[in-house]
Amino acid sequence: MDEKNYSVGTIVEMKKGHPCGENKWEIVRIGADIKIKCTNCGRIVMIPRIEFNKKIKKIIN
Repeated sequence: MDEKNYSVGTIVEMKKGHPCGENKWEIVRIGADIKIKCTNCGRIVMIPRIEFNKKIKKIIN
């Protein structure tokens, strides 16, 4: 992915799924780290922006 156009509230699909069976996440916070929330179980994970950009598959909305 060349363009990284996402903001708070954007739903993204990650390359690897969450153990609950879902791979769609909502962006909750953006900074040096990005906080994402699983759309199925509500688990919140914070990962570095560089790692997030590598693991993102596509932006849904």
